[in-house]
Amino acid sequence: MLKTIFYALLIAGGVRTAAAQPFNIPSASMQGTLLVGDYLFVSKASYGYSRYSLPWGYLLPLPHGRVFASPPERGDVIVFKTPADNKTDFIKRLIGIPGDRIQIKDGVVYINDKPVPKMPVVPFIDDPAGYRHEAAQYRETLPNGVSYNVLDREPYGNLDNTGVFVVPENRYFLMGDNRDNSLDSRVPVEAGGVGYVPFENLVGKAEVLFFSVDGSFRWWEVWNWPSAIRFRRLGQTIG
Repeated sequence: MLKTIFYALLIAGGVRTAAAQPFNIPSASMQGTLLVGDYLFVSKASYGYSRYSLPWGYLLPLPHGRVFASPPERGDVIVFKTPADNKTDFIKRLIGIPGDRIQIKDGVVYINDKPVPKMPVVPFIDDPAGYRHEAAQYRETLPNGVSYNVLDREPYGNLDNTGVFVVPENRYFLMGDNRDNSLDSRVPVEAGGVGYVPFENLVGKAEVLFFSVDGSFRWWEVWNWPSAIRFRRLGQTIG
């Protein structure tokens, strides 16, 4: 009976539930890839559906688990419900899959005791409150070939060295690309992070940017839109 109700609710949710959901970036934890003010579509079909595929699904007496489940791939940028409350949306990159041994040493990610290649690229430049700032930027390449930029704002940051994390069954290890400004799986839930993220908590895969604005954007100031909209980011795929 519960599964029948679940399927009915999924259908009733329409396109927003079954296909894609808009999501905006509220923090700097994914800088290097995503910026505050980016708006993107999240594919819910990528990993199948769970109670968290529904708006306010955490409030409904639905069965646990996923239907039409398909596991995520290392390197995916994923929107998920944080295990701290099972209702707040976070977005991070998948680094570790079940059974992996993950450790960070001097800012380098190790997966199953092998370092992830990390090559320097041009610095990341931002301009908060009119103050230009450069941050060291690197290109990481995961074992499956997925490559992306990460930031290293603090060469000796608090999370640049960790113990070994062994990813449990049906759980995932996710990190922000802005490595010194992300409370992610390196930090346990009880300390304000997300810890290991259950498969059930995954909402979907971030796919494409459909809108992007800087901090000067105001909906009512139509005359300022051309300078506030980041046109070069529109339509970019997320990887």
